[in-house]
Amino acid sequence: MADNKIGGGAQTPPSSGKASGDSDGKGNLSATAGAVVFDRSKNGSGGSAGPVTSSSGTWTPPACYYAPKYTPDQLQKYLEPIWNAESTGPQWDLEQRDKYVNGGEAKDFNKAKAGKGYWWDSYVTEGREGDPGALKCTKGIFWVDTGEAPPADAPEAITPEMLAQLAYAEIRVPSTKVDLAPEGTTKVNLPTWAWLDTAKFKPVSVTASVPLLNVTATTTAEPVSLKIDPGTADAETYPASGVCEITGDHIGEAYAKGKAKETPPCGVKYLRSSGDGSYQLRATITWKIHWTGTGVPEERGLPDGTFGADQDVVVQEIQSVNR
Repeated sequence: MADNKIGGGAQTPPSSGKASGDSDGKGNLSATAGAVVFDRSKNGSGGSAGPVTSSSGTWTPPACYYAPKYTPDQLQKYLEPIWNAESTGPQWDLEQRDKYVNGGEAKDFNKAKAGKGYWWDSYVTEGREGDPGALKCTKGIFWVDTGEAPPADAPEAITPEMLAQLAYAEIRVPSTKVDLAPEGTTKVNLPTWAWLDTAKFKPVSVTASVPLLNVTATTTAEPVSLKIDPGTADAETYPASGVCEITGDHIGEAYAKGKAKETPPCGVKYLRSSGDGSYQLRATITWKIHWTGTGVPEERGLPDGTFGADQDVVVQEIQSVNR
């Protein structure tokens, strides 16, 4: 396991915060967002896959963070055109030159330390540009020596745990459509069996890393239960909570001939007809999410995630014959 010190590494950072990516010819396996690289080769895929929703209130991964962005030469190439354009005001330009050139914080952009550290700057997590949390990273560009920790006044500096949280946002899991018996159309007061083959719901994971720092974290999501929402209050679920736990390689039990009078371990009984329409049964999988990373070999938990899908169920009245 690599050293858990932020500030290690000896690679060259990207010249900007723009995203880039790599492929092995079988699809995109990784993508770069600034200093962070995502490996999605073990993630869920397909048109029905989607992101999980945190089950822990309003918890979200960080909207911004600090990470390496410039070598001394790259910072010079970035800042000097801004100063020369004179669009930011002479006072600000002077303050910046004093800070990065004249020795206020560095002399000549720290070129004497080239290869011994990086200039760090803020990044906004993709898709979170309008999030108020993205405004937390207000500290100016700062230098971090190789092997040293970022300054204490930069609490949003990237860590393995933050990488795990960023990977959480990249997790994609398959949509949930349960098998039903009767399928599609059922009867009032007739127990409808529901089950799911968990072979379709294997654990998925995303790895996030900062190659410049030799720091990485892998976030893994594993299915743990299925919740049935009948789509109407006029229904009963089996079990009463509507939550069906995973047992071995399946959730619930497949219906078989001769079980018509048995109570399904996972399912629903509708008490009223759906009339000319249908009920929207929603099946939601809960995924247990955990991570490991640089300096953190033991699993640590993150909030559970959920992802579900709707399917139509037509409920008809049982027809009686009068003689």
